[in-house]
Amino acid sequence: MADRLTDKVAIVTGAGSIGDGWGNGKATAVVYAREGARVLCADVNSDAARETADIIVGEGGTADIFAVDVTDSGQVAAMIEAAVTGFGRIDVLHNNVGIAEVGGPVDTSEESWDRVHDVNLKSAYLTSKYAIPHMLEQGEGAIVNVSSIAGERWLGVPYISYATTKAAMTQMTRVIARQYAPDNIRCNAVLPGLMQTPMVAHSLQGAYADVDVDELWKARNAQVPMDRVGDAWDVAYAALFLASDEARYVTGATLVVDGGLTLGVG
Repeated sequence: MADRLTDKVAIVTGAGSIGDGWGNGKATAVVYAREGARVLCADVNSDAARETADIIVGEGGTADIFAVDVTDSGQVAAMIEAAVTGFGRIDVLHNNVGIAEVGGPVDTSEESWDRVHDVNLKSAYLTSKYAIPHMLEQGEGAIVNVSSIAGERWLGVPYISYATTKAAMTQMTRVIARQYAPDNIRCNAVLPGLMQTPMVAHSLQGAYADVDVDELWKARNAQVPMDRVGDAWDVAYAALFLASDEARYVTGATLVVDGGLTLGVG
């Protein structure tokens, strides 16, 4: 299939990548554009957002950028208005921003706890807060939240703030879905499992500075029933389905993309 998002406008937060390669937001923004969407690539790092937008434009698509701190209400409101002013509407809101900081309840600082909650959860609340009124006016819209299976189960790493925020995001997805179902606004979540992205690589290097990164990837591959971790494109294509009209009767769903990891051992 092709042109699944023709004539639609998508905002992708976290559309840049923190390092070389393809992050979830970057890949999703490009996939949305390849399927016909006009994309506002939003990121706190304008250079990273520009790199994604340039890829889209270089492939013949339409994209613009918006530098935004999605934990700031005023900046988020401005981002939403920029999308409406520049593109005329908002059909898809894709919440991809997220960070992971290692630590359990004892060794996680209060500052770290607050930061992770602001970036991972408050951001999605704010973008939804300002985007939904435009979707209501249009009579339709789709929100795709990138959560995580870390919000569903223990993954061997004590990152309590990350797991907690992702569990909350999954439930926030359901609450929004039910409230706005009568208004033809759908809200769904993608729950990635173990992924190989620049953000994950950055987190692993920070948490396991004395361990060979290649060995870490091998160990992570071995945890997955499919014997390999996923990548940003796996997340992007799952998000594409939920954003498209193919999922017009799907809301409140949590689409697990984990190679079978949550199925258990054996």
